[in-house]
Amino acid sequence: MSRTRTALLAAMALVGGATGTAFAVDPGGARIAAVPCTVDYKIQNEWNTGFTAAVTVTNNSAAKSSWSLKWSYAGNQKVTSGWNAKISQSGAAVTAANETYNGQLANGGSVSFGFQGSHSGSNAIPATFTLDGVTCNVDDGGSGGPGDPDPGGPGNRVNNPYDGAKVYVNPEWSANAAAEPGGSRISNQPTGVWLDRTAAINGAGGKMGLRAHLDEALRQKGSGELVVQLVIYNLPGRDCAALASNGELKADEIGRYRTEYIDPIKAILADSKYSSLRIVTTVEIDSLPNLVTNTGSRPTATPQCDVMKANGNYIKGVGYALNKLGDVPNVYNYVDAGHHGWIGWDDNFGPSATLFKEAATAEGATVNDVHGFITNTANYSALKEDHFSINDNVAGKSVRESDWVDWNRYVDELSFAQAFRDQLVSVGFNSGIGMLIDTSRNGWGGAARPTGPGAQTSVDTYVDGGRYDRRINPGNWCNQSGAGLGERPQASPAAGIDAYVWMKPPGESDGASKEIPNTEGKGFDRMCDPTYEGNPRNGNSPSGALPDAPVSGHWFSAQFRQLMQNAYPPLS
Repeated sequence: MSRTRTALLAAMALVGGATGTAFAVDPGGARIAAVPCTVDYKIQNEWNTGFTAAVTVTNNSAAKSSWSLKWSYAGNQKVTSGWNAKISQSGAAVTAANETYNGQLANGGSVSFGFQGSHSGSNAIPATFTLDGVTCNVDDGGSGGPGDPDPGGPGNRVNNPYDGAKVYVNPEWSANAAAEPGGSRISNQPTGVWLDRTAAINGAGGKMGLRAHLDEALRQKGSGELVVQLVIYNLPGRDCAALASNGELKADEIGRYRTEYIDPIKAILADSKYSSLRIVTTVEIDSLPNLVTNTGSRPTATPQCDVMKANGNYIKGVGYALNKLGDVPNVYNYVDAGHHGWIGWDDNFGPSATLFKEAATAEGATVNDVHGFITNTANYSALKEDHFSINDNVAGKSVRESDWVDWNRYVDELSFAQAFRDQLVSVGFNSGIGMLIDTSRNGWGGAARPTGPGAQTSVDTYVDGGRYDRRINPGNWCNQSGAGLGERPQASPAAGIDAYVWMKPPGESDGASKEIPNTEGKGFDRMCDPTYEGNPRNGNSPSGALPDAPVSGHWFSAQFRQLMQNAYPPLS
């Protein structure tokens, strides 16, 4: 249910020719003072005792660095919770004030927020709104009003959403990046928005919620096309082999995942207000590959992954997410596909594609709900190794026999992504699927970047001396020492690749170096401890992690500075 109200208020009173006043002309030819602000108040959902509402305020007067919108209810409505604004109520009077991140309101600029409320009896929309004490008019939601979708609608999905489009710059990440010395060189790059727990949907800890990001995306979009990148990341029993990124939902809480996480996200993305955006989702990183590599009799198996394979909730959760989000015409689902140093081996490559097909046809989903796949999300695998190939032989041995490659069939992410795309098509995915590669932290530049092949003394000296990826082991994944920013985001960079993206925002930690109590459900993984000597998943090698790291997702200044220092291509 969606309702709006229209009213022309006292601010529209006819005036004479007062100096310095802007005028408009009504249909009858009379001159009227320009409306100082408009308010679009929509009741989106309503039930017996409650409702949700979305409010968009447009400022037509001088720019503001903070704002406060007020209204009064005629009935007994009570605001019970809100997002993207600080909302308080005294009797019938309600005040919504800006959060720290959305106080700027330019002339002609808009800001949106929402809330949930309770009521009994009628639920009339307020007749009067004031912005900083000045009366606004209420927009009717008709053509050209704030929040109106593109009149043309979303139409059919395009083949590659990144072609011909800008990509959303997260203002929160951008501010963190710009605050670092030299960070302004990349603070305008687009990064993914991580919805890593239910509270992130409405905004937690003073951060922007999903609607705030989408509203800001509409502002950035202007008259062109714009992609918004979202990471859907909250499966029950999440990341069964990596404690640092464990989540809030227990292994058996698939019902909560559906109703408290995916359904609310789908409801927001399906709002016609956002139909002109191209919304790219990265669906549940690290989940499905764990079912292939870290279960059963394998030395890398964990009890937690065995539980998730047995209960099927990774398969069910991914299928449900693909089904529901795939119903939104302007959403493009990309399923996480690990990276070459995880599923590039023969034992993992084919079985992973088969498992992905199982998930993509579970819970009512079909392969048509999958627009493509993403590799290397939040990982460090080099995009392309130039100084050796899988076909090289040194001192009578194949490169595959080196300790680093360890019989993998792929030595870099680009060759893996292109080959895995073919494998996915062979098991039944659409031939038009595209791949994304996360290049946010796989540049491996700086003084340690090799300029030629290694010595041909042995296959190991040849590979180790020539490889860009300077990790101790390709299984290392947490806050890797020596890493650098990779290729900047770009569309259609290679055959079968829809885009290079920065899905993992550079500078956001992979996990804490030591146990840090937190309210986000995130544990401590020894792979993030620089003193850890490893486990079978990284060949029992040192972790290679940076010290003094915060909890996953939190800003890690030292890492960000190193990523800039080691960027390849270098920063100018």
